[in-house]
Amino acid sequence: MTVSRAVFKYYLFKATEAVEFYRPIMYLYILSHGLSFTHVVVLEALYNVTTVLGEIPTGYVGDRIGRRNSLLVGTGLITATLVALAFAQSFPVFAVLFISWSLGYNFRSGTEDAWVYETLTDVSATEEFARVRGRGQSVTLAVGIVASLVGGYLGGLDLAYPFLAAALFTGLGLLVLVTLDEPETYEESGSSEMGLRDAWTVVTTALGQRRLRSFILYYYVLFSAVTYLVFIFLQPVFESVVTGLDPDLAIAVPVPIRAGDVSLRVAPDNVEALLGVYYAAINLASAGVSYRIDAIRDRVGLRGWFVGTPLLVGSLLVAMYFVHWVALAALFVGWAAVEPTRVLAGQYVNDRIETLGRATVLSALAMVSALTVTPFQIGSGVLSDAVSPLVALSVAGGVLVVGSVAILLWESPIESGAGPPPSSSDSS
Repeated sequence: MTVSRAVFKYYLFKATEAVEFYRPIMYLYILSHGLSFTHVVVLEALYNVTTVLGEIPTGYVGDRIGRRNSLLVGTGLITATLVALAFAQSFPVFAVLFISWSLGYNFRSGTEDAWVYETLTDVSATEEFARVRGRGQSVTLAVGIVASLVGGYLGGLDLAYPFLAAALFTGLGLLVLVTLDEPETYEESGSSEMGLRDAWTVVTTALGQRRLRSFILYYYVLFSAVTYLVFIFLQPVFESVVTGLDPDLAIAVPVPIRAGDVSLRVAPDNVEALLGVYYAAINLASAGVSYRIDAIRDRVGLRGWFVGTPLLVGSLLVAMYFVHWVALAALFVGWAAVEPTRVLAGQYVNDRIETLGRATVLSALAMVSALTVTPFQIGSGVLSDAVSPLVALSVAGGVLVVGSVAILLWESPIESGAGPPPSSSDSS
């Protein structure tokens, strides 16, 4: 299979990542079963604890069984979980399914980027990773624009329908994956024969690099944790602000949402449709940036992007505490920046690790991120129930600003230029 044909199939696979069907109503669906914000963040914490415990083992399995097989296992598990979520009724059932959901993404985490990077390595085109990965993500987001609108509409009919639509769409990805070939770079690397001790050495060597340590803290710990909270609380904060700006929307529903000191009740028929449009707009902006991420990288530079983006997102989150309508811009920018930043982070890290054990190393980084997110989630959930989701996000924004400045004063997370993958001795 030629690289161009393989990349085209990769784009087809990215088109089947159907998260936007359920994303506009996901937490409304959970809350509609009588659960609280604390239940929501406990579910997300279970998801991330599973990620912590499962990332390295599944990354190791991905290195052993191959990139394609790992993606097949993960996609199949996600598809089955989405079907089951549509019929879930109680907190214990949701808890089991969130664990299963996490395991599915564990098998895809790291493996997808490893497959792309190594496919490009076959033709000495690793500098194209950001462009290919960015355009692949733009395909996902472009499809997500339509999926958000459809998901919002389906959610107005029944909050379970978007999960069934997502399961059907995700299952199509299995048909694409069975046609993929393994990169020659992977087959020649010896990853399929890597032992556990070898895997441990590969991970500790990679994560111990001086030129990666502050970047891991800056992006995988701080930025990822705060933007994940944006994902969790986007729906209730959006509803609070919108219903506060337009009292005509504030009519009875089963789920109370608080904004500051005012208790509001919102109408699903109106707000879910607005959420669908809002998510579609976010996806459109994120898709446009992701599609041109290589040009943005060349003009703004990695340093400019990674310094400016966290400070901008954090500042907007803090500002919405004082002026509530700013939340509409803060949530938009905070979530729209996630995928382009993830693409650039993938290029930066992949350029600095070796093929042997690549999926294991990338999974280890995802594990670090998930480990950090968990206490953020628990604390923000308790604060949300005690005060409001808007306050919890504003506090998280303050943490992002202060933490980013502290890391920048300590050590620049982005080194000048982009070097080749390091040798095993490049650590300290």
